[in-house]
Amino acid sequence: MTGKSKNWLFLFIGLIVFQGPVYPEVVPEQELLSAMQRISSHELFYYVSELCTEKFGGRLTGTPGYNDSAQWVIGLLQAWGIKPAGNQGTYIQEFPNPYTLVLPGSEVILHIPYEKGVFIYKPYRYETDFLPGSTSDTGQATAEVIYVGYGISAPELNFDEYAGLDVRGKIVLVEREVPISPENEAEEFKKWRPYSFHQYKVKNAREHGAAGMVYNYPIANPNCEFQPGLIVTYVGDTIVNDLFLGTGRDHGQVVEKIAKERIPQSFFTGKTMTIKNFTQHHPEGTGWNVLGMIEGSDPSLKQEAVVLSAHLDHLGYNHELMPGANDNASGVAVILGVAKALSKSPIKPRRTVIFAFFGAEEQGVKGAEYFLAQPTFPQEKIFACLNLDGVGRGSKLTGLAGKNYPQLWKPFDQANQKYIHRVLTPTYFHNRARPRLDAAHFMWAGIPTISFNAYDAEPLPYPTYHVTADKPEIITPEIMEDLAQLIFLVLMSF
Repeated sequence: MTGKSKNWLFLFIGLIVFQGPVYPEVVPEQELLSAMQRISSHELFYYVSELCTEKFGGRLTGTPGYNDSAQWVIGLLQAWGIKPAGNQGTYIQEFPNPYTLVLPGSEVILHIPYEKGVFIYKPYRYETDFLPGSTSDTGQATAEVIYVGYGISAPELNFDEYAGLDVRGKIVLVEREVPISPENEAEEFKKWRPYSFHQYKVKNAREHGAAGMVYNYPIANPNCEFQPGLIVTYVGDTIVNDLFLGTGRDHGQVVEKIAKERIPQSFFTGKTMTIKNFTQHHPEGTGWNVLGMIEGSDPSLKQEAVVLSAHLDHLGYNHELMPGANDNASGVAVILGVAKALSKSPIKPRRTVIFAFFGAEEQGVKGAEYFLAQPTFPQEKIFACLNLDGVGRGSKLTGLAGKNYPQLWKPFDQANQKYIHRVLTPTYFHNRARPRLDAAHFMWAGIPTISFNAYDAEPLPYPTYHVTADKPEIITPEIMEDLAQLIFLVLMSF
């Protein structure tokens, strides 16, 4: 700001009208900016680093490590005088949440015939080539691998990739998703959508009697269903290509043919493989949402709330620590930065702000789903949801569904242009595929929602999504600071 700037400002008031009248009020600009500038990249980076420590164990919902991280967040909210918004006067909303621990000792070994009765055993590398299934049963399967495409049995679509195959006691190799694009074939995709879920694929493999499943999806992922007796391992290109080698088929061409012709291309690979996992399933598990609130300052508008949300959870151990710095300690850190600044600010938002730290996003978006099914604040009074997921690495920002809700997006654009000056791009969210985001459930509930994400980071020579490398050192603290300050300003405009 220059010395010529006015000291008083009608700060974005009246820019958005979703329901009822919005009354302008004069906000002292210097006080507002002073409160905003208390948000520090150093403090936000500290929050990320703390959440990634061993003591929180990767924050898999249901585990003691996750509960400890929730209590740590609650301690900060209490220290800042932020009121509880959970059940029975607490900061916690509890919900059922089975979980599975992945223990050391996983293996994937290809048996390569050398001469009659003699094999060469090719072991694969943990994380580089495979990751144990986060919801696998414990045990070992050694058997021939049968390729079953997307693992779909859909008689109403005249498409059954298990037809004519006896996979009992075998290991099936399965593709992720379905051979239909939700973007390019939206109406057709609706018919195939139920078969795109990981949960469906493991269930179908087990119902056909498979002993194991090799899933072409090279990340750790607890968003799946535990199937007793089924050993599940997630693999990448190296293993998939080895299984296709010598079969007379090219993997890429087979996948392309399924998509083009909609005809199953299942076959026996003739390859024998051992997959082994050690796990511990906890069907009795429970999850926690952490909920705090700052009551609005307007006597009428405080009856409505803006939900500022991020998922607190990550993947736990698989079997090594999955720290989850960008996904999603970054989102939690930004909310904490905004919450602290609002609590210290002499100026308060007119509408109530709910700080929602959801559990079990990684296990099927269970926390947000439960919050909307059993709301601790009347759902019809939720004015909007601002969701943060993966906001800690990059130089630019995107607002998923900003184009769906242009009136909600408008103050973000204006505040950014005037104060923050980041590349900030709204996108359209078709919301047809699997519910990968907490934001999706809010949109399905009819609540205007924007989900923020950071992008355009300096490339790294290794992947960072759902692997052990999602550590604090990959974080860009400045992007978190700018997003937190932007959200602070816009919350004041509501």
